[in-house]
Amino acid sequence: MAKASSAIKLPAATKSTKLKSIDCNSALDFKGDKAAAQPLLAALNDEMAELQNTLFAEHKHKILIVLQAMDTGGKDGVIRKVFTGINPQGVKIVSFKAPTTLELDHDFLWRVHAATPGKGDIVVFNRSHYEDVLITRVHNWIDDKTAARRMRQINDFERSLADEGTTILKFFLHISKDEQKIRLQSRLDDPTRRWKFNIGDLAERKHWDAYQAAFQDAISNTSTPHAPWFVVPSNRKWVRDLAISSVIVEKLRSLKLQYPEPAENLDAIEIED
Repeated sequence: MAKASSAIKLPAATKSTKLKSIDCNSALDFKGDKAAAQPLLAALNDEMAELQNTLFAEHKHKILIVLQAMDTGGKDGVIRKVFTGINPQGVKIVSFKAPTTLELDHDFLWRVHAATPGKGDIVVFNRSHYEDVLITRVHNWIDDKTAARRMRQINDFERSLADEGTTILKFFLHISKDEQKIRLQSRLDDPTRRWKFNIGDLAERKHWDAYQAAFQDAISNTSTPHAPWFVVPSNRKWVRDLAISSVIVEKLRSLKLQYPEPAENLDAIEIED
């Protein structure tokens, strides 16, 4: 299988990464335009599909992809565009909504662990355990001390997953406040998309600065070598998709995936009429 070119280099976030300093309109190191990006994205889609098939057959590695963003940030769009062509049996999408009474009776990671990938699987968290240090913090449902403790627990949890063979990639889809306004208005103006509009998003928008601060703190404190965060400039959707596809494909390549040998020697077998 020929490798697609690595279209965009997106460095992992570090403790010193500042969201305010990242241009949401950036194309990173990509020199072309949207038209130039499309064949590259298609090639990455094809390669990812083949790598996923090998991952599933080898039944050794586990892949966890975390998507977080402000409202309208594009998580659903990433799932549609980045995983185009992949066998639906090979990718599971998990969305964490408001916890149930049963879930609230346990620690905040209790419901998350059961959703992590098994061998050969790719699992995408469309929102994740990070909500428990984001919305809970913005609305003062937990204090800073609790948030700090939870982030330490998240680091320990992700370390445990990595030690057991899970590859973790976390993406923050970084859009500007102006871009969010455009996207919300677009949903209102299009009758076929009004179903996606949630009045509650307007209330959350008023907490923009608090959310940015919460994301900043979470990314700074939980981007680690075994579970890195990638801050993706996402005002331009094609840049977002190309960057995320590039990171995922590069990581899958690095695993040196191989189809397994059959349990028995099959060379002498012939299929009779």
